[in-house]
Amino acid sequence: MRNMCYRIIIGLLCAASVASADVSVNPLFSNGMVLQREMKAPMWGKADPGEVIKIRSSWGLAAETVTSEDGRWSTTLRTPEAGGPHSIVIEGKNQILIDDVLSGEVWFCGGQSNMDYSMDQIARKAKDPKYQPAATYARREINTANDPYLRHIGVPHMASPYEEQDNFEGQWLSVQPENTSKMTATGYYFARELREKLNVPVGLVECAWGGSRIEGWLSEEAYRLNPNFTSYYERYLISLKQKQERWDLEAEKERFRQAMRNWVDRGRQGRQPRMAIEPVRDRHVPATLHKGMLSAVIPYAIRGVIWYQGEANTGYRNKSYESYFRALIQSWRQEWGQGDFPFYWVQLAAFRDANELPLEEDVWASICDQQRRCLEIENTGMAVANDIGEANDIHPRNKVDVGKRLSLLALSKDYGFDLSASSGPLYRDHEIVGSSVHIYFDEVGSGLMAGEKYVLDPVVPVDGPLERFQIRGKDGGWLWADAVISGSDCVVVSNQSIQEPVAVRYAWSSNPEGANLYSKEGLPASIFTTEK
Repeated sequence: MRNMCYRIIIGLLCAASVASADVSVNPLFSNGMVLQREMKAPMWGKADPGEVIKIRSSWGLAAETVTSEDGRWSTTLRTPEAGGPHSIVIEGKNQILIDDVLSGEVWFCGGQSNMDYSMDQIARKAKDPKYQPAATYARREINTANDPYLRHIGVPHMASPYEEQDNFEGQWLSVQPENTSKMTATGYYFARELREKLNVPVGLVECAWGGSRIEGWLSEEAYRLNPNFTSYYERYLISLKQKQERWDLEAEKERFRQAMRNWVDRGRQGRQPRMAIEPVRDRHVPATLHKGMLSAVIPYAIRGVIWYQGEANTGYRNKSYESYFRALIQSWRQEWGQGDFPFYWVQLAAFRDANELPLEEDVWASICDQQRRCLEIENTGMAVANDIGEANDIHPRNKVDVGKRLSLLALSKDYGFDLSASSGPLYRDHEIVGSSVHIYFDEVGSGLMAGEKYVLDPVVPVDGPLERFQIRGKDGGWLWADAVISGSDCVVVSNQSIQEPVAVRYAWSSNPEGANLYSKEGLPASIFTTEK
């Protein structure tokens, strides 16, 4: 009897606690937020089941909804034209005031470390002194930039293989010396260009994690829609469960301590040991980053996505990258419910030592070419970066040109700027003519040229020959080729020892050092192969 009374009392206390639950909102809806201008922007949060939620804005529009049985509410609010600051009041049993709200352009920044790397990380000493000017430039930008209309919010790293997270700890920060160092460098330079050209507020929502594979960013639903994806996903979860059951934290600590002792005894030679990650916290699990990070952001109203990822897939299931990337773009658009919004990405930058002879296979180049082929998808674009990488650093310091090249895509495709070129030359088609191959390009701007780029300096035309073209004959391997510009959109490729050519490649290397085909606007041509 006493136990029954105890359970009744606890139940009443719990019911009272639920009944007094405050209205809450996702951290995206907080002081300093940037709303995507002139659209019906989703807003959501939690409250008591059946509670009436009223939203009022300082620009005169309002919305109302009722919390569902699971304690969640969502609605849309029509946003004003660019400007601010505004305020929003969300009211249920309690009241939330969101102040200093701007309306402008919001872009989602996703990917791995080259998107995740902050301005402060880019400003650190370059591994190769040649690239130190880019690091110095970033440090000066951190110390001097002050723009209250450029803002950023980041989603903390969170792996969640089983449950979708709907919240996170974060806040909107505006560009000023104490804040800029924490912002994504790629996103910052992209947004800085938009601010200059559009003169409207710009907000960045960053959701990126260094070393992450593309598999982690797809939703479970996307895996379930493809039989091949489903098989991989289910096998991985079985393996994860087995690893988690065997996980022994104390044993791992001891293994790590012993590895550290051995490393010290060897004079600290080689890579310093790291303690293993608990299996359920591994960022490589399929869908874990979608559930742990992305699910807390969708469907916040955005203009589009910029994406920088692929390095982690050069050593893992690399031949599947294109199919996963296509699925990611398609599934994200469906989840956001904003139609085919713009999706722009960075092709991988050059890395490692350049090869002296043509390689039969190069995984890095293959990933780059798979990225290029995804341009078949509607409303996409690619910023080429094969001329601004660093052989000794997978995180090149020059994010200035990366952001600028991404911004050209947005300015041209989304904001109506009449640019002579927004992308570097892209392989369109080819024709075998006798012993030569004629390569035709799209996105040539005002024509093709041989060019040269040095760190942050603009590309300049050069008189030398085109480099890094390869050609394959009917019965042989790849050879370096002679390549000559012919007209505004064609390059003629040949090798005097090959009479029956069958294929051509360009910049086919993890570091195509010397590749120098540009448009006259100074934008580099993409890696490509004419092979299917």
